[in-house]
Amino acid sequence: MDTTVKPLFLVGYMGCGKSSLGRRLARRLGVALVDTDTLVEQQEGASVADVFRYEGEERFRELEREALERIVARGERVVASTGGGLPVWRDNMARMNETGATVYLRRAAEQIAARLTPYGRQKRPRLRGLSDEELVPFMRRDMAAREPYYAQAQLTVDCTVMADDEVVVRILKWLEHGE
Repeated sequence: MDTTVKPLFLVGYMGCGKSSLGRRLARRLGVALVDTDTLVEQQEGASVADVFRYEGEERFRELEREALERIVARGERVVASTGGGLPVWRDNMARMNETGATVYLRRAAEQIAARLTPYGRQKRPRLRGLSDEELVPFMRRDMAAREPYYAQAQLTVDCTVMADDEVVVRILKWLEHGE
């Protein structure tokens, strides 16, 4: 697979490991890690939660698309960690597939819930305010609605049954050999 100048887009549900695995992949590939949430926060001078709260989800999604276009316009090989909802909005998933390599990091809702710290829950507007009892059922429903978009990725890796190091090796093998 020729990924010499294409971004590697990591997609998946919030908290599935896009940022942490992205850092490992970027280090192994010798490229930069770019995070769409960070790009939005830098542009707006506000947290994702505040943009969501004060400007609304539609405006946030527009800002995410602008961040996606900035990544594509760089014309560089980077690892891009995307927000969990970015692939679902308009044609973002198709745009990532046509301009880069896409990997869906699939994890079970229970595993993601266990990975989330209280701060991690607070900074995610769609999870804020959910009780412990409501969290996993909400995530299951939300993940099911997003699955058709995530499933359009060129590679799906079931992270539920793999250690993070195994996930990284699996993605690197796919990038190098297309398998």
